[in-house]
Amino acid sequence: MKNHKTLKIVGWVLLGITLIVILFFMLFDWNMLRPYINRKVSETTGREFAIRGDLDVKFHRGLDSEPGWRRYVPRPYVSANDVYMSNPTWSTVGPQMAAAQRVEVGLHVLPLLRKDVVITDLRLAGPDIAVERRKDGSNSWTFKDNGPSQWDVDIRRLSFNSGKLRYQDEPLGLDLRADARSIDGQQPAPAAGVPPYGLAFTLSGTYNKAKITGGGKAGAVLSLTGDDITFPIEAEAKAGQNRLGLRGVVRDPRSPSGFALRMELAGASMADLYGLTGVLLPETPPYATRGELLGKREGEFWTFTYKDFTGKVGASDIAGTLTYAQRKPRPFLSGALSSNQLRLADLGPTIGADTGAGTKEAGRVKAPPPGKALPAEGFNTDKWDALDAEVKFTGKRLVRTNDIPLSDVQTTIRMKDKVLTLTPLSFGMAGGRITANIRLDGSAKTLDAGARLAARGLKIRELFPKLQSMQASFGEVNGDGVLAGKGNTVAAMLGTSQGEINAVVTEGTVSQFILELAGLNVANAVYAKIFGDKQTMLNCVAAQTTVRNGRANIDRFVLDSEDAVVNASGYVDLATERLDVDVRPKSKGARILTLRTPLYARGTFTDPKVGPHAGPLALKAGAAVALAAVTPLAALLPLVNVDKAPDTNCGAEIAAATKPPKVNAKTPPKPVK
Repeated sequence: MKNHKTLKIVGWVLLGITLIVILFFMLFDWNMLRPYINRKVSETTGREFAIRGDLDVKFHRGLDSEPGWRRYVPRPYVSANDVYMSNPTWSTVGPQMAAAQRVEVGLHVLPLLRKDVVITDLRLAGPDIAVERRKDGSNSWTFKDNGPSQWDVDIRRLSFNSGKLRYQDEPLGLDLRADARSIDGQQPAPAAGVPPYGLAFTLSGTYNKAKITGGGKAGAVLSLTGDDITFPIEAEAKAGQNRLGLRGVVRDPRSPSGFALRMELAGASMADLYGLTGVLLPETPPYATRGELLGKREGEFWTFTYKDFTGKVGASDIAGTLTYAQRKPRPFLSGALSSNQLRLADLGPTIGADTGAGTKEAGRVKAPPPGKALPAEGFNTDKWDALDAEVKFTGKRLVRTNDIPLSDVQTTIRMKDKVLTLTPLSFGMAGGRITANIRLDGSAKTLDAGARLAARGLKIRELFPKLQSMQASFGEVNGDGVLAGKGNTVAAMLGTSQGEINAVVTEGTVSQFILELAGLNVANAVYAKIFGDKQTMLNCVAAQTTVRNGRANIDRFVLDSEDAVVNASGYVDLATERLDVDVRPKSKGARILTLRTPLYARGTFTDPKVGPHAGPLALKAGAAVALAAVTPLAALLPLVNVDKAPDTNCGAEIAAATKPPKVNAKTPPKPVK
């Protein structure tokens, strides 16, 4: 009984204290604390802070949206009128960083004992905010660093009405202004369970000196508790040829779902996205994509996923899912892309192709110097350390400028520590398939490149689609090659390359007309054209080439057919872009009225000279003239070929040409993985 009376007394005492505290809060003139608050906040932040209007504290019950008994517990609501905070002195967007006609803050009292500031409700009336980021990465919203704070701040609910925002970002070349006004909130919500729009806004400013126009609608209240959809948004903005459209909902950034927005993105070149996203993309013709943008936050880092997007880049189509994850030491891009048709020209100067007339980068590709043919467009590796990447690509058809399209392209593109690899790169070509491993190391000033490739089953007739005489030919080309070189252009890489290239053709046919022209059997060539060409059976073709310091030496070349054996020797110099090759045909049977003689191919890549060696041809002509003095019929004797070349040991030649190629041991490439 005594204990019961004691508890009753304690209860009355606590109730009395509570009433006294509430009465104190109600009657106390909080404006007396304004000078102290203004001074303390200014000292802590290093900025001028001022509450210029009335400051008051009142108690209200909790929000209806809160669970359980908490909604019934009275809590203090701090209200302040005419609140102001300055920008740093270096700011170019004005002296005021933030101002509001009125700020209301609802607090939980007990967490303050644990140095936790739990703001249940933050309301802003007429906010006016102006912030900026400089080229060095510093920004105006980071206050004076006083070391780590012992206080944690948790905002549960944010609401605002008409206001203004200006955001200037020097690295992006962006100066964005937004003016918002309250609307009636009765407009249809974008999805079931989502609150209606409460704000309408317009956008203006500049992006890379292009004028920004746009606007949209958004919710007036952002709830940051739970995983429920709470904040609708719909926006569209244009800057020059760049266009961004968003529609969807923002979830709690701390939840696994984060936000989900339908996004439409279009622009003059995909390279323009680097400033906005940090993702390094090539210069391209105009592009347009649409898909779902998902975001979630884990700790201090965000992960963004552009899911199930489709789009066009120039005349190419593209689709897939990409994920961009913020992490240290650099972000990571992963995902899968696919294309039904991809034009190399749509990848533009990155791969040394012109993007075509009428596009932003048309004619930008650097032309080779006078008298040169190899691509001179340089690789720009300055931004290769912007991110790491692992993206799988598949393409049904890859269109180039010549007549042999590539099909069923498959590769995985990896970038790590400024090293770019395509391993493996596989594609169909001329009825066969080529598989390659390519590695470009951009960690040094000069690119270190390595490539290993294998060609299997390439059809002879499909390698020459416009040559009518080859359309009845059959047979397959198989080859292997490995090259390593250094340089920041394709020309420089090939000009310093080391390696081997080998190729073979087995049991095929080739146009006799082509062979006869190659051997200058004029009579037989005319006969074939008048009475019809025929196919000549190939027993084998084998070629072995060694590359040293950009010079490809023909170590062995033999073509063995049922009618002739053709050998070749010489070199092709990729460094100087010159060639000097001798072709020596030998007949396997008698030929009448033949001028068969060794041929040469000399000169530069841009101006090659091809013809017969003058010496052997002059000997035949001289002998014919001399014999003609004896009798006209004898003049035909030097033009009759009675030598018979022996058959080639095709098995040995093919075995030698199919050995795995190697790179010069003195300058080995880094391994291609």
